Amino acid sequence: MNYIGSKNRLSSFLLDTIQQTVGQDLSQVVFCDLFAGTGIVGRTFKPLVKKVISNDLEYYSYIVNRYYIGVNAPCEQAETLLQELNRLDGVHGLITEYYSEKGAAARNYYSIENAQKIDAIRQQIERWRENNTIDASGYYLLLTSLIEAADKIANTASVYGAFLKHLKKSAQNKIVLTLPEFIIKGQNNEVYNEDGNELIKRIQGDVLYLDPPYNQRQYGANYHVLTTLAKYDEFIPQGVTGLRDYNKSAYCSKSSVVKVFEELIQHAQFNYIFLSYNNEGLMSPSVIQSILEKYGEYSLATTAYQRFKADKTESRNHKADATVEFLHILKKEI
Repeated sequence: MNYIGSKNRLSSFLLDTIQQTVGQDLSQVVFCDLFAGTGIVGRTFKPLVKKVISNDLEYYSYIVNRYYIGVNAPCEQAETLLQELNRLDGVHGLITEYYSEKGAAARNYYSIENAQKIDAIRQQIERWRENNTIDASGYYLLLTSLIEAADKIANTASVYGAFLKHLKKSAQNKIVLTLPEFIIKGQNNEVYNEDGNELIKRIQGDVLYLDPPYNQRQYGANYHVLTTLAKYDEFIPQGVTGLRDYNKSAYCSKSSVVKVFEELIQHAQFNYIFLSYNNEGLMSPSVIQSILEKYGEYSLATTAYQRFKADKTESRNHKADATVEFLHILKKEI
């Protein structure tokens, strides 16, 4: 998925740095990814650690991580079910009405054909869950496949803060569900859909990885269509973009981020804490260092990479897009 702040390109850097700090053998480590997003970091560590605790405030992220992190046994009927979903005829449903040109508000997030197909698939998945054709694991698998497939053909500049006036080339492709990658590991992992500052008071482990929002962009607003797809609930969409009520993170506010960040560090019952943040964040490196140093031994690792782009087809100067990722490291005194 195209995702703001995705650590897909930084996963090797994170793994190398964490192993250099904690030790090469992570097999007995309880690893927590508190702001999980699409779960790239949790997926990287799942095969290597004893247990993964995954959390995100956004519901679509929770669904995706319930599959990638929470499921540990294959769904034998997955391929058959996906083929059946791909053969469905479209229907006029919630996505068509709220987020296609055929809806009352003519929001062009999806082509009419794709919106109707998404509605048909989403409704069928729910019917299968209600009549016990699929169990919880199958439900999360199929929803994850739908969320990822719908994101690929969305008529946006990658985020859902706005839709494009005309269908771009990728949005004209027909939606096709595919089997998501599956990591088999006999773990009793935990996946949550909570405020990280509240959850941190109830969990503990060895390595805590933090990747909170670093600027004023609210994920709830930027990915509201995916939340609607995941919940498929009735609500009154607001404004031109069809926004729903969404969670607002205190990490996206300059007036509150320092306070909530220190509260999180204070309550964390983990031996090692790693914070991903970049040089354009609301908190400066010196502010972060001053907070972390209060709670133990502090160090820092950095790497340069290409920042998130609104659209892969957009022509930009790559040098201007370079940014620096700071990985702040705390060996905490518990």
